[in-house]
Amino acid sequence: MREGWRKITLNRPEKLNSFTVELHRQLAAALDEAAADETCRAVLLTGAGRGFCAGQDLEEIGSEPSAVGDLLREHYNPLIRRIRALPKPVVCAVNGVAAGAGANLAFACDIVLAARRAKFIQAFAKIALVPDSGGTWFLPRLVGEARARALALTGEAVSAEQAESWGMIWRAVDDEELASEAEKLLAHLATQPTAALGLIKRALLASASNTLDAQLDLEAELQEAAAGMPDYAEGIAAFAEKRPARFTGQGA
Repeated sequence: MREGWRKITLNRPEKLNSFTVELHRQLAAALDEAAADETCRAVLLTGAGRGFCAGQDLEEIGSEPSAVGDLLREHYNPLIRRIRALPKPVVCAVNGVAAGAGANLAFACDIVLAARRAKFIQAFAKIALVPDSGGTWFLPRLVGEARARALALTGEAVSAEQAESWGMIWRAVDDEELASEAEKLLAHLATQPTAALGLIKRALLASASNTLDAQLDLEAELQEAAAGMPDYAEGIAAFAEKRPARFTGQGA
């Protein structure tokens, strides 16, 4: 736990942090702890060693079709939903290769920074599988349908610089600056109106399936909720007094 934020590190560096059921359990528990901790106002997710996450550890899963489907339903799908629904910002610092479900885990986060050495790979077709963990949902929205189809069908690697250029991630940074840039961002987010940021996440997530009319109604509902929070009054006061706002991050 840092000053107002938590760092969660995928820690199987000898296997490029590929997922096992145990790693899923550990990550789910860490995210739940962050969600329940009122002093935690943002979360940083990164990987240990030279890679971020190489997706599923294939040695653990085997080839039984039902086992593959069950793994998604019981672990990967809840993980993606947990990150998207977390009512505080989740920043991903991609420190190396992000392949398969590892790439899509990064895309589920709210803000993605990547070291220049990082690569994003939809590796599924290389083992005759379909992109999962939200990949077929995230990619078209991030880079457009044409690029999404090509990346999914070819499994071609995308560099951090290309990912930034395409809008796949927020920013590519020099390898040696990734940790400091990520921590600087988390330190900033930890001073912001956390509950309102949670409402922003809700609004953006809903926009993927809402009509414009439904989204306008939701914006009015969430804006009213945000205006009832102490941080809104503090923001107005700070603006009037020409000083930095001192947000508590608390809801109504």
